[in-house]
Amino acid sequence: MPKDKKLRLKKPGVVTLKAVADHLGLTPGTVSSVLNNAPSSRSIPQRTKTRIMTAARELNYKPNFFAQYLRKKRTYTIGVIVEEIGDAYGSGVISGIEQYLRSKNFFFLTVVHRHDPELLERYAQILLERGVEGFITIDMKLREAPSLPTVAVAGHKAFPRVTNILLDHHHAARLALQHLSDLGHRSIAFMKGASFSSDSESRWNAICEVAEELNIEIKPELTVQIDINDATPQLGYPFAKQLLERNASFTALFAYNDLSALGAIRAFQEEGLRVPHDISIVGFDDIQGAAYNTPSLTTVRQPLMRMGTIAAQTLLERIENDKDEPREIAIEPELVIRESTARHQG
Repeated sequence: MPKDKKLRLKKPGVVTLKAVADHLGLTPGTVSSVLNNAPSSRSIPQRTKTRIMTAARELNYKPNFFAQYLRKKRTYTIGVIVEEIGDAYGSGVISGIEQYLRSKNFFFLTVVHRHDPELLERYAQILLERGVEGFITIDMKLREAPSLPTVAVAGHKAFPRVTNILLDHHHAARLALQHLSDLGHRSIAFMKGASFSSDSESRWNAICEVAEELNIEIKPELTVQIDINDATPQLGYPFAKQLLERNASFTALFAYNDLSALGAIRAFQEEGLRVPHDISIVGFDDIQGAAYNTPSLTTVRQPLMRMGTIAAQTLLERIENDKDEPREIAIEPELVIRESTARHQG
């Protein structure tokens, strides 16, 4: 094998894959396999892999995307369909997706569905026209089987070609309600999620089941239904006000998610109530701001970034290896105890 040497081009230009291979005395197939992290590269010695990666970096080799597309009919692009750009839940999931796809030299295109069926259908068609090889959906209710491999984060309906990534909502509800019960809370208020949120029904059903198991009564006057779409703490603020206006006594609140919990804390504080001394609050998700609120928020953690990573890894495995989809991937929640819950002093 010839000794590596500086590549001298007759004139400035693009360094091709063949030029890198000739420089190293290797075949273009071997070089391509390593640079694309293909399954066939597993049999290539690590020393050779290191030589290839070093030479590609020193020679400033850039893959020709359009040449790859024409040769392989591949775009190395997936479509990510999210409820809203910048919301705390979706951002956490997308962060995990981006990190994994970047490591595999894949791209992603993002569109926002805002729970609008017509918008969703139009944007999904646009992604197909752009040549995406699969979809990841986030907090979206699928109405029909998609035409491409799909991973649905917080998906709850079984479809062909769809893998649903699901949190164990029953375990999540038990973590939250058992924590409040252990602190002596029996009069607990609840915020139900908006009907268009894909987790709402499953989460509420789980809460009802666990409440019955723990002999906690769910009272209609202590239950409010979120019916707005807002990616700020305003999501919970007016509904916490509703609870207070009913003049029904309660010592704790289990909110639908962290945003609604943070809005509730503000609403209670405005009325002179102290959290957690007067009312304990538990959220859901563990978004980035939960730990830095005053008081910091006790919450049921969904590992959002890890869910995004699992979604991207699962989708790429199905695309690259044409594997049968797992129908469901279960994710375990975790209770994070902070300052917003305390023992009932009644």
